[in-house]
Amino acid sequence: MDAAEYRKRGKEMVDYIADYLEKVDTRQVFPDVEPGYLRPLIPDCAPQDPESFEDVIKDIENIIMPGVTHWNSPYFFAYFPVASSFPALLADMLCGGIGCVGFSWAASPACTELETVMLDWLGKMINLPKEFLAGKDGQGGGVIQGTASEATLVSLLAARTKTIRRLQSEKPELTKADIMDRLVAYASDQFCATLGTTSCCSFDKLLELGPICNKENIWMHVDAAYAGSAFICPEFRHLLNGVEFADSFDFNPHKWLLVNFDCSAMWVKKRSDVTDAFKLEPLYLQHPHQDSGLITDYRHWQIPLGRRFRSLKLWFVMRMYGVTGLQKYIRKHVRLSHHFEHLVLQDERFEICADVVLGLVCFRLKGSNELNKELLKNINEAKKIHLVPCHLREKFVLRFAICARTVESTHVEFAWQHISQLATDLLKTWKQNHQQ
Repeated sequence: MDAAEYRKRGKEMVDYIADYLEKVDTRQVFPDVEPGYLRPLIPDCAPQDPESFEDVIKDIENIIMPGVTHWNSPYFFAYFPVASSFPALLADMLCGGIGCVGFSWAASPACTELETVMLDWLGKMINLPKEFLAGKDGQGGGVIQGTASEATLVSLLAARTKTIRRLQSEKPELTKADIMDRLVAYASDQFCATLGTTSCCSFDKLLELGPICNKENIWMHVDAAYAGSAFICPEFRHLLNGVEFADSFDFNPHKWLLVNFDCSAMWVKKRSDVTDAFKLEPLYLQHPHQDSGLITDYRHWQIPLGRRFRSLKLWFVMRMYGVTGLQKYIRKHVRLSHHFEHLVLQDERFEICADVVLGLVCFRLKGSNELNKELLKNINEAKKIHLVPCHLREKFVLRFAICARTVESTHVEFAWQHISQLATDLLKTWKQNHQQ
């Protein structure tokens, strides 16, 4: 494929993606396939000779789309949002076209410097304490990781290295192995200090945890993977109170801030705590400006060596939506979740199982776990909407998350009517079967 054909095919692909996203509500949200469906549909080996673009595109619809769960569908209410927007998709296209591997400033100065500035922008949007920002001469700063899990692991490894070095300085007689055997990581059943847990969007009390961690010299990492995006709205910023006690913090713009996957934003108060744990300096990666103090080499902030130009997505989205546009988007999702909560509360057969704070509603039929498992099974087998469950205090609970960029009140109302009718049908048969 030469540049001329790329221009032609690129325009066709943009049209295909735009058509897909505009009409995704007409596709069945969850696929009708069984495990292993794809292998019989394609050859056992790669083709020896080139195939046409037309043949490849035809197979997208015939082979790939039948096995796709449509996360961008307004009938997708499972897990949490997968952020997507046209500005982000355009930025990702440019990222792929530039193709830099930004492991150091010298490998692509713009890739490094834009990320540093964008993480400062984002940190200011959620009113992070200034200690977390790089600025012109700050000790903190931000980095884009792949996922919140990755950010948590990086924080854990940085905390371990910092603790080992502190103890070696205080007690030189101890070997590294001696110290490693004694290290303890404290966690709840959600792993670390969490703002907006996956199960029910609950919030740990950072104002209680933080002072204890600081007093005992314990690194505190705070994960706000889903909820963090909401902190750009002043009315939700109080949920972040106590972050000033943390050593590291992350949330995922790729969940709820219209930046497509992957883009997990992580900040640390003292960036040397992270870079000291991951520093890698072979001669072929060194460059004249690495010790200037003006820049950072992001290979020292992460587990992989290479990295994509992901900050372009943040730059495009924040500029083309603006803070007010992003706030409007968050507030719409929160309104829709409260609308669904209101519909549930009007039906005395159901109960709400956790406070509805942001865009997630945890609900269930009043009754046994088995009854609710059967209801969820019926919902997902009908494939008109898609939900996933959680356990809360031994109860099997259904989660209803407002996810898609295009979701409206009509989709929420359709979902509730569908759930309500399935519940009616289930309760009739359930009562008959359990009276026999």
